[in-house]
Amino acid sequence: MRLLRSDNLKFEEFEGENIRGKDYAILSHTWDGPEVRFQDMESGPGVARRRAASYAKIQGCAEKAHIHGFDYFWVDTCCIDKQSSAELSEAINSMYNWYSNAGKCYAYLSDVPKVPWKNSRWFTRGWTLQELLAPQEVIFYDSNWRRIGTKAELANDLVEVTGISLEALSGWDPSAFPVARRMSWASKRTTTRVEDMAYCLMGIFDVNMPLLYGEGTKAFRRLQEEILKQIDDHSLFAWRAVARVAPYEYSGLLAPSPACFQDSGDISNHWHPI
Repeated sequence: MRLLRSDNLKFEEFEGENIRGKDYAILSHTWDGPEVRFQDMESGPGVARRRAASYAKIQGCAEKAHIHGFDYFWVDTCCIDKQSSAELSEAINSMYNWYSNAGKCYAYLSDVPKVPWKNSRWFTRGWTLQELLAPQEVIFYDSNWRRIGTKAELANDLVEVTGISLEALSGWDPSAFPVARRMSWASKRTTTRVEDMAYCLMGIFDVNMPLLYGEGTKAFRRLQEEILKQIDDHSLFAWRAVARVAPYEYSGLLAPSPACFQDSGDISNHWHPI
C-alpha cells in the first residue's frame, strides 16, 4: 500500500502489517476533471500543481489528516500507479479493506455549497458506496473544507438520501443483509466505465475477481457468478427488468445491472423464491 505523508506529500510504501489499522486517513471524492496522478506526484510539486483543483484537494486532505494526528493518508487518484495493471487490480480488490481500516475517511463534496449537500453528485457515484459503508468514521466536508457533519451525526438524513438502512450506516457488516438488498444500495448509482459498476461492489460482497476492462456488462454477470459461489442467498434472483437498462434483452436468472434491484430494498433475510 502506497501512502502519502501528511507533512510533506511524499510517498512511502508499506507491506502487510507494516501499516496498521487506524494509522492513516483516507479520501473519498468524485473525479471532477484532470486529477493528479501518481506520475505527477513523482515528478514533483510543480507538475502536480498544474492540476490546480485536484492538487488543492490533496493538500486539503493532508491538512485534515495532520490536524487529526495522522502521519499518512491515501488518495485513489495518485496513490495507485494506474499504468501498472497488476497494481490497479490489487488496489481495486483491496480497496474496501483499505477504507475499512482507515482511522478517518474524509468525504469531500466538491459541488457543495453550490448545491445542498443532500444533492451532491457524491451520492450518485458507484465507488462512493463502499467509501460510505466501509469506514467506521466518515466526516463530510464541502468544497472549502468546511465540516458538514459525520456519518453518525447525519445518519437519518443519509438513510433518506441513499436508501440504505440505518443499521448498515451504523457499522453492521454488509454480510448481515440479503444480497438483493445490498444490490439495491447501488441501483441508482453510476460509474464512468461500465465494468466499474461491478468492480466497485466486490468489497460489499467480499468477493475477488480479476479486472477485465473491455468486457462491458459481462463484468456484472461475473460478479453475480462469484457471489453465487460463495453466498447461499437466492435473493440474488429477486430483481425485475428495467427498461432503461435492457428493454428487450433476455438475460436469464442473472440481472444485467444493479438498477434491476431498485425495488429490492426491503428484502428480508428470510426471503425465498416461491
